[in-house]
Amino acid sequence: MEQTLAGRTALITGSTSGIGHGIALLYAQAGAKVMLNGFGKPEEIAKARAEIGAAMGMAEAPYSAADLSKPDSVRQMVKDAVAALGSVDILVNNAGIQFVAPIDEFPDDKFDAIIAINFASNVHAITAALPGMKARNWGRIINIASAHGLVASPEKVAYVSAKHAVVGMTKTVALEVAKLPITCNAICPGFVRTPLAEAQVGPLAKAHNVSEQVALEDFLLEKQPSKRWIEVDEVARMALYLAGPGSGGVNGAALSIDGGWLAA
Repeated sequence: MEQTLAGRTALITGSTSGIGHGIALLYAQAGAKVMLNGFGKPEEIAKARAEIGAAMGMAEAPYSAADLSKPDSVRQMVKDAVAALGSVDILVNNAGIQFVAPIDEFPDDKFDAIIAINFASNVHAITAALPGMKARNWGRIINIASAHGLVASPEKVAYVSAKHAVVGMTKTVALEVAKLPITCNAICPGFVRTPLAEAQVGPLAKAHNVSEQVALEDFLLEKQPSKRWIEVDEVARMALYLAGPGSGGVNGAALSIDGGWLAA
């Protein structure tokens, strides 16, 4: 693979699985040095570190177990990344959690956790990483938002609110760094094929007494006109473009990758 990120360093939150892992692997293959972050079983984290490390020519990738619901932990994660990598040239805010309930039944603790991890952690990470980017006169900030950062769905008040906030914050940061060789953009995926997402298909099929294919197309992907999953690699390649050469003119964008959802 062409080494388009050779000499660059990247911190990617929520990168031990799913979208974040896909971005980390592609960045490593493109020549970047990457620090991982995320929760999971110890053996799964060890596997991710070994896989990304191998792509970088290392025994294992650096890793932070930072709790992104805590501002101090987020700031320490950035310090640890600088210590491990020498700098944070590229920051990918990807970590997120979900909970679904009507607004008048939404538990306070679930709401607060989603806002903290899906939105506030992005702000704290940018606050910690941006001074270094300014000092080096280069940086890329990529926030993984969602189609739900641009449109709403019922029973997702916390997630939709957090992702809308991410898009608004992205635009604000972009304006603040507009005269510098630093960019801040958001990627807004539709439903992406990850183990957690695929696990929803079986229960939906059972609940509606239909086949898994019907459950996928008519219920889970009902708003996605393509009626297919967005693949992790598709999102990762968009993140690679935003971090690589030729992307400097893209700033403050909320880029949809949703199978036509936002076109409807």
